[in-house]
Amino acid sequence: MEEETKVSVVVPIYKVEKYIHRCIDSILNQTYKNLEIILVNDGSPDRCGKIAEDYGSKDNRIKVIHKENGGLSDARNYGMKQVTGEFTMFVDSDDWLEIEMINNMVNSAITNKADVVQSAFYYAYEDKLLLDRIYDSQNASPEILDKKTLMHELVTNEKVKNFAWGKLYKTEIIRDIPFKKGVLFEDVFWAHHVMHRVNTFLMLKQPYYNYYQRNDSIVATYTIRNLDMITGLKERHQFIKEYYQELLDESLKLLLRTCLVHYNLLLANRKEDSDGFHRKKIRTYVKNYNSELALIDDKQLKKQLILFRIHPYLNVGFLIINKVLRKMNLISQPLLQVEVRRL
Repeated sequence: MEEETKVSVVVPIYKVEKYIHRCIDSILNQTYKNLEIILVNDGSPDRCGKIAEDYGSKDNRIKVIHKENGGLSDARNYGMKQVTGEFTMFVDSDDWLEIEMINNMVNSAITNKADVVQSAFYYAYEDKLLLDRIYDSQNASPEILDKKTLMHELVTNEKVKNFAWGKLYKTEIIRDIPFKKGVLFEDVFWAHHVMHRVNTFLMLKQPYYNYYQRNDSIVATYTIRNLDMITGLKERHQFIKEYYQELLDESLKLLLRTCLVHYNLLLANRKEDSDGFHRKKIRTYVKNYNSELALIDDKQLKKQLILFRIHPYLNVGFLIINKVLRKMNLISQPLLQVEVRRL
């Protein structure tokens, strides 16, 4: 029976006093009861530690760990040391779960002998829930991916997301793969190592995870640390080069596209790169792939790269013109998300 299988839920906690009750309550209220809930207080300066202890005193399924602040990766790694369940799930402390999530994911994992199960998810705003268009058909049957297909979907970042959350993992698959400490976008450094070990990956089309979207703009809060995304993709590209040669082109397209995005973000936040060092570094890196330009089959990306090679401002101008044309409905704009309901 599924209920005989213990599931460990690791929740790193830092400065989320406003959201923590919603998160923990959504785990405690799961229809699946055989849980080990590991709350890792990552040196939070607010009342989060006290709130976690209060929950721990009321439910013996909860373990509370207090540690000095070390970041999300460090908190997850600490939590993993305490895991005793056959399956493990990560939940970010400002997110929340639908009540049937764990029950349905465990049942699906056991039935399909899956190493990892991923559910669809909502982009959760204060007043509405949005769903990826690829999951628009919520009544669709689960989809099983073999390793080759799984890695392709991970690299293209469409069906399979890099996020550690929103998935149920066999603990033995991930126990000895720690998250890289001291970086942002830690999941990008981690996910491909995990998926490399997976034989059966199951995708559920129903959205069970609510990914909370704060109002902070990436342009307004951008720092040099955001460039960790490029570093992570570069590391993954080398991994792809070693193990999945057939995915090199897809990996390169995402890497170069990400370089262009971050170059423009650095332009919008010049104070973070006042001497232009990081912009120059990105431009040099992109130019190193000039010989691969002819192989890129994405027409939009190819145009951007050609303009960027001549001068980065030409690419910026190209994007501005396209944005204006979309607002005037002179060119189509793909609908990436669909509104599901108002809150």
